[in-house]
Amino acid sequence: MISMQARNVVAEKIKILRQDHGPNLVLVGPVQLPVQLEGREVTFQWYTWLNLNTIPPLEGEILDVLSEIDFASSQQSSVLVYGDFANNDQALVRFHSICHTGDIFGSKRCDCGYQMQRSLNMIAQNGCGALFYIANHEGRGIGLFSKSLAYLLQEQGYDTVEANNELGYDDDQRSYDEAIRVLRSMRRKPVSLITNNPKKLQSLREQGLLTDQHVSIWGAPTKHNKRYLRTKIAKSGHLYETSTRSVEQEGWSGR
Repeated sequence: MISMQARNVVAEKIKILRQDHGPNLVLVGPVQLPVQLEGREVTFQWYTWLNLNTIPPLEGEILDVLSEIDFASSQQSSVLVYGDFANNDQALVRFHSICHTGDIFGSKRCDCGYQMQRSLNMIAQNGCGALFYIANHEGRGIGLFSKSLAYLLQEQGYDTVEANNELGYDDDQRSYDEAIRVLRSMRRKPVSLITNNPKKLQSLREQGLLTDQHVSIWGAPTKHNKRYLRTKIAKSGHLYETSTRSVEQEGWSGR
C-alpha cells in the first residue's frame, strides 16, 4: 500500500473527471517533462489519464490498490501541455494517434513520427498548446496486431484503406471522447487544431470541441509512404495545402 508520505506528494495531482453517463476518468499531473526538440530543450507539462472502466472493480481508492492493477498490459493515454494553456487566447492542439512503428521506430511507411515531432515544435514556437497522445488509436483504431496484418496486405498491393476494410474494419474507428473531456477540464477557450483531416475536424466539432480553425501539417514524404499519403488525400479526404511546395520538391505530388 502507498505510504502516507507518498500519498501526500501525489494526491493533490490527481483529479477525477466525473460524468453522469459514461465512465469516469482519472487525470494525473502535471509532471515537468523536458523534451529535446531540434537542438533545444523544451519543458512541457505532462498529464496522463485512465478510464476507470478499463480496470477491474477493486475495493478502496485508486492509490490504495495501485499495485493490484495490471497497468503494463494496456496502454494509457497522456497529454503534453505547454504555456498558459487555460488562459492564452491562441492555443494549438494536436490529437495524435499512437503509432508504434512511426513514433518509436521511425518507420518510413507513414508520416506519424514526423507529425508528432513537428507538432511539438509548432506548439513550442506558438508559446501555448497541447499534444494529446491517444493510446487506443493504433492503426486508426484497429490495434497493433491487426495493423501488422494490414501491413502484410499493403505489401501485396492493397492501399491503407483497402487493407483495413479487408480485415473487417472501417477506414477509421477512432473515438476522441476521452481526449475532449480532458481538454475541456483544462481549457474553455477555442483552440486551433493541427490536422490535415477535415473529417476529423468536423467529428471533433460535433462532439463539442471548441475549435476556430485548423493548421495543416504535411511533410516527410518518402518512397515508402507515397501511396499512403496519396490515399489519405484521395480516400480519407485529407487536405493538401501548405505542403505543396516542399512535397513537390521531394519529387511527389499528391494530386
